[in-house]
Amino acid sequence: MAQPESAWRQWHSDDEPITIGVSACLLGEQVRYDGGHKHDRFLTDTLGKWVTWKPVCPEVEVGMPVPRPTIRLRQDGDETRLIDPVSGVDHTAAMASYAKKRVRRLLSDGLDGFVFKRGSPSCGMERVKVWGGTAPAHKRGVGHFAKPLMETAPGLPTEEEGRLNDPLLRENFIERIFCQNRWRIMKKGRVSRRKLVAFHTAHKMLLRAHDEKGYRALGRLVGDLGTRPDREIVSQYESLFAETLARKPTARKHVNVMHHLMGYLKNELGAAQKRALLTIIEDFRQGLVPLSGPLSLLRYEIRNVEVEYALEQLYLDPHPKELMLRNHV
Repeated sequence: MAQPESAWRQWHSDDEPITIGVSACLLGEQVRYDGGHKHDRFLTDTLGKWVTWKPVCPEVEVGMPVPRPTIRLRQDGDETRLIDPVSGVDHTAAMASYAKKRVRRLLSDGLDGFVFKRGSPSCGMERVKVWGGTAPAHKRGVGHFAKPLMETAPGLPTEEEGRLNDPLLRENFIERIFCQNRWRIMKKGRVSRRKLVAFHTAHKMLLRAHDEKGYRALGRLVGDLGTRPDREIVSQYESLFAETLARKPTARKHVNVMHHLMGYLKNELGAAQKRALLTIIEDFRQGLVPLSGPLSLLRYEIRNVEVEYALEQLYLDPHPKELMLRNHV
């Protein structure tokens, strides 16, 4: 019997590859202040097989040399400024002008996420060190390129390379960039009611694993098709879809979704098969096996009895199995 196609492949296209912005030093480009890099092997060797990178080094692209003096965020009243502490040169205005144009260009070209360099005064997305005058430094800053990108595209999946060492954050980020790409492909041309219903249907269980409340609100939006302007519904759906996926799944949420999927098999499975599924789901809940354990068995049973609705759920195959993300959560 031919191997069934993974659900995620049916929603993706080589013509619209998953495109991720990234701090260029993380790809091994020697653009840091000291002429070095911060090559991240997971990004290039593992994730790089599935995505197209858009490298960005705001400091070089704004005109700073390599090597160069380190720059800092400095507190100035209610603002933070981007300062060369040796020369006193203030790069704040130049970076703001550059960032506005660069962000607009990245988003117009099509972007599904961004991986920032942790701690960078231009690219850090959180906890960047901010220096004061006589006051002690604090870590509440945001990089002067990262901030306008995140404010301009609040639904765009973003992460820092350091946080991607956490298996839960890694799986969540990669799941979201695949979802973002599916949405971007779906939006090419006019979003018909049929397309939006099909998109929502395929993502139902995935959304439930993130947030039941968000899942239900999205369902109500789709139910409003025909009673409100389609453009208004699509815009609200896009925002709420990204917001729902940003809420992290938990073991309890996963167990709830797997029980829902078992409900579609209740007339197809024997007592022994049901017991085996319930046992491994409970093992997952207790942290004895990773998520891949119960999902592998559940996927096998669904494919074996060919329950079409369950087979189409992206929850079972949201991203390539070769990434082995669910082996660690």
